[in-house]
Amino acid sequence: MKYENVFIALLHYPAMDREGRTIVTSFTTMDLHDIARPARAYEVNRFYIVQPIDAQRRVIQRQIDYWLSEDGRSANPTRYEVVQLVRLKYTLDEVVEEIKKDRGRRPLLVGTDARTYPKTIGYRDLREMIERKDRDFLILFGTGYGIPPDLMRTFDYILEPIYGAGDWNHLSVRNAVAIILDRLLSRNRC
Repeated sequence: MKYENVFIALLHYPAMDREGRTIVTSFTTMDLHDIARPARAYEVNRFYIVQPIDAQRRVIQRQIDYWLSEDGRSANPTRYEVVQLVRLKYTLDEVVEEIKKDRGRRPLLVGTDARTYPKTIGYRDLREMIERKDRDFLILFGTGYGIPPDLMRTFDYILEPIYGAGDWNHLSVRNAVAIILDRLLSRNRC
């Protein structure tokens, strides 16, 4: 694994609704494999799903268990391979603590958003930091209408937004993960 110092997490909580209230979002089954695939392609260490609702966790865990079973492995060996990267946690704090325990240090937290914040960092600067391999990074992706600003302000960095050809930048989280990992970790970047 080339980027053992990079972790990603999909936050279902805390998330925002369209009015800016803090909510828990529902799991979308496509997110599991459509985010695990680029996580594997760009050789990140782990992909965490943060979901505190037990009923939702059972759905996620059932999907993980199937793809890691012999039946799942026989049906789709590549899905088996990518789902091995997935870990399910109740809270962001649990994610940070697991990484800290496994790696011996707290990861730098990097938020992602369609808005800019005072601690915004560009792709080139973050890529250079990652490639030094002297720190661990947890890149956080929001669901719903994004990660609440109060939490964003606690992160070490916020990655600059993805800008397309125009002023519209509301991508699905699956698209955003793939684009961001490509910009940070690809062998063929410009």
